[in-house]
Amino acid sequence: MTTHYYIRPLEITPSDNVHIIVAAGSGSRYGGNLPKQFCDLAGRPLLMTTLERLHAATPDWKLIVVLSAEMIDEWLKMCGEHDFTLPHLITTGGATRAHSVRNALSLIPADSQAYVSIHDAARPVITTTLINRLIEGLPGSDGVIPACPVTDSIRRVGADGSSAAVDRSSLRSVQTPQIFPAPRLLAAYRQELRPTFTDDASVMEAAGFTDLRLIDGDPHNIKVTNPGDMAVAELYLNL
Repeated sequence: MTTHYYIRPLEITPSDNVHIIVAAGSGSRYGGNLPKQFCDLAGRPLLMTTLERLHAATPDWKLIVVLSAEMIDEWLKMCGEHDFTLPHLITTGGATRAHSVRNALSLIPADSQAYVSIHDAARPVITTTLINRLIEGLPGSDGVIPACPVTDSIRRVGADGSSAAVDRSSLRSVQTPQIFPAPRLLAAYRQELRPTFTDDASVMEAAGFTDLRLIDGDPHNIKVTNPGDMAVAELYLNL
């Protein structure tokens, strides 16, 4: 794993809360020449907005950004072009999202007694209100997860192609950031990482940390996936 520092080295101490921003994905569904987190949002790469809004909500938290190795130099070039000087630590991604998070966690002291959040780079409309709700729900828990009710009709498809309606009242759509006590998150990520780990809450559950509290998410906290989502994100940022 290669670690880089941008702007200035960041010392992460056991008492530092940390945001990990996962930005190593290829964004293949988005299309285009660049992964979506580096595409234009209001005149700058989307990732810059995500970092600034996390920092604005929690100015004392340290930032670790996980990038693919081939995008690090490009990102540093973008930062220079846009005079983006917000300090953040950069590390390289792994084979899967979970491996990327594990790489970032290796930069956090093993004796950390703080909190760690993991956030998708492609969710730039994160708000102070949502982050404060999550932090308020943390004490005494294994972690907090923002989630929204599912509003679409859902059907389960069988192997034979048949389908059946699913009661959506008990379903929730999960968002990020998800925030956890650092000691438990570090312990959870020492286990073997499985393909079924689609988010950090699933890693925690598999390690036996099951007191995961659902907090009301924000419908505006969308994940940019398709080109049309960028226009929606810009609209939400201007509300």
